[in-house]
Amino acid sequence: MNAYVVRDNAGPLRLSIDPTIRSDWSYTGLYLVDLGEGETRTLTLDRQEALILPLAADLDLTVADQTHHLSRTSVFAGVADGVYVPVGERFVLNGSGRVAIATAVATAPHPVAFLPAADVPVATRGAGTMTRLVRNYAMPGSFSGCEKLLVCEVITPGGNWSSYPAHKHDEHTETERELEEIYYYEIAGSPSGTPGFGYHQTTSTDPDRPIDMLVEVRSGDAVLVPHGWHGPVVAAPGHDMYYLNVMAGPAADRQWLISDHPDQTWVRDLWPDLPVDPRVKG
Repeated sequence: MNAYVVRDNAGPLRLSIDPTIRSDWSYTGLYLVDLGEGETRTLTLDRQEALILPLAADLDLTVADQTHHLSRTSVFAGVADGVYVPVGERFVLNGSGRVAIATAVATAPHPVAFLPAADVPVATRGAGTMTRLVRNYAMPGSFSGCEKLLVCEVITPGGNWSSYPAHKHDEHTETERELEEIYYYEIAGSPSGTPGFGYHQTTSTDPDRPIDMLVEVRSGDAVLVPHGWHGPVVAAPGHDMYYLNVMAGPAADRQWLISDHPDQTWVRDLWPDLPVDPRVKG
């Protein structure tokens, strides 16, 4: 088993990527909580700020004497409301369904914040079979009331390529920032209910830090990107793909600066002359 591939645990805590206890991981975290009907879960995350997003859930989130209702039927149903929880703050989940808790190691307290879906920037990226939809929950130009955390969602129609051209963000330069990244996947099943799948690739940028992964991903799986070129990500034909990206790094400026793979950056020149995939809708 690759240490950077975390499979769905299929339990009440379906996924736990804790940067405060993993020896090979430093900045980002992700926890997937599966609430039973009417279940209450109380959590405090050590040294981590968090963005709480319903994936397929209906729940109330209580934090710092505030209660916010969060609901979404599916990650493919559209943008969801979210709540930012400051570092070390106790919070309570009450309801049912699958909830994502995206985190970054942090020290500075910021206020609790409700992120309404209507305020989340949504953008089409790419064209043709490279078309995908990006929902920027906590990225430069969207929510900025946090210390380190960067979060977005990407919807890729079945048969399309995403995270393409492959790119990296594993060093601090004028044009790049060092950022760890988590990809969490959910993939639509077939009409008969059989599971969907896709592929994720990460390759080395530095021979002193070897990494070479081409892995099949299914719903509930996560892939950790400590460094290296990541992408392409490919959705199998007939199976729409969702992934949640969680990023953070050592820099204080919280910028998302990347470098394209030099062998693949040319594909951006194709986009102006290709139609946008009509399946991609904000």
